[in-house]
Amino acid sequence: MRAFIASSIGVTCAAALVLPLAAPAGAAPDTPAHSTTAGSAPAEASEPAALPGSTQSLALAPLSATSVRATGEPAPAAGQGLTERDVHAFSMVGVVWDDVNTELHGTAQVRTRSTGTGRWSGWQDLETHNAEHSADPGTAERESGAVRGSTAPLWVGASDGVQVRVNPEAPGTRDASATPVPLPAGLHLELVDPGEDPQELPATGAAGADRAAPEGATALPALSRSATDAAAGYAPGAKPYIGPRPRIITRKGWGADEKIRERAFAYTKTVKAAFIHHSATGNNYACSQAPSVLRGIYRYHVKSNGWRDIGYNFAVDRCGNIYEGRAGGVTKAVMGAHTLGFNTNTMGIAVLGTFSNSDPPAAAVDAVAELTAWKLGLFEANPKGKVNLVSAGSNKYKKGKVVELNVISGHRDGFATECPGARLYKKLGTTRTSSARLQGR
Repeated sequence: MRAFIASSIGVTCAAALVLPLAAPAGAAPDTPAHSTTAGSAPAEASEPAALPGSTQSLALAPLSATSVRATGEPAPAAGQGLTERDVHAFSMVGVVWDDVNTELHGTAQVRTRSTGTGRWSGWQDLETHNAEHSADPGTAERESGAVRGSTAPLWVGASDGVQVRVNPEAPGTRDASATPVPLPAGLHLELVDPGEDPQELPATGAAGADRAAPEGATALPALSRSATDAAAGYAPGAKPYIGPRPRIITRKGWGADEKIRERAFAYTKTVKAAFIHHSATGNNYACSQAPSVLRGIYRYHVKSNGWRDIGYNFAVDRCGNIYEGRAGGVTKAVMGAHTLGFNTNTMGIAVLGTFSNSDPPAAAVDAVAELTAWKLGLFEANPKGKVNLVSAGSNKYKKGKVVELNVISGHRDGFATECPGARLYKKLGTTRTSSARLQGR
């Protein structure tokens, strides 16, 4: 998910994770952006304590040349960060800044202290270029004035201590004659507590029409091929190219707090293509923790990035569980904020994890094929085909350019980025073939 112009940073993983814990009662709810200063106490409440989850926002301060970090290394004079400090419980961390159109040319790293063991992790890298995940230029969501630049969020597990350092790109990294690019203005550390898991998560929900999740259902059950066709409105005996609907855990099932998103929905005309992503949140999570990871991403996208909802239309965890993403109806053409320049008439699927140097689990790859076979089939799209899309403007294709892409593409096909990671990207050929086969092609 980081643009290729950035220096290469691999996401390292903490040695151990424990299930996230809720913050103490009345502690660490959300604060307005830029409301805390470096060295201050954890944020005060600005939302009712009853709301699940919370976000702490801490302003970064200059790291002087004489300051010493836990490693004993002197900090670069141009860097910003926070020294070791106690904070309210959190499980996901990221860095944001004021201008969404400004890139962070440099590195962002964090250390965290586990609430379970009391031990500090080593330094972990944050994916520094996250601008490619955003609403398209000119849309109400992009131009709302609330959208900010950010790194990708990193899942660190239940923690109550943090240290961060953000350093500009070293002189000469890109051009020996160029002056160093300063860090973006308004750097803040965002600490996300995803809140408690839903108390009950039944294996299946109501089996009614699949135009929307039945009221109160925590999952849409898998349907047979004939039941899928019937639910899509086809007469018995018809043979549309639609893959069987896989089981989909609804927003209620993963515990989305519907109070924090924008109430209205945004739709496009159709779904011509699917862009595959990795979330870059790291791979150290158990499948039982995936709903917490998803709630963390959701809260980060809304509260920290300033988006109307989570950016992805769907998510898939390492065990192959499929989750409803942005609200509006799983069968509808919901406009997401996943591939800058190509959010119109497409959908975004994020595989939870980081797959630059790690292979995606087979179960996750299979689930992407099953999901695309069904959802693309509803809109008569061939997973092995090509499609022409008009760019809304990105760092790879200028606004208005007509681009021929695979119906199942990787994020890097529409934007100069590493996403969805080299290892996951290599699986897309197999995914196209499997998806088409499930459609009966």
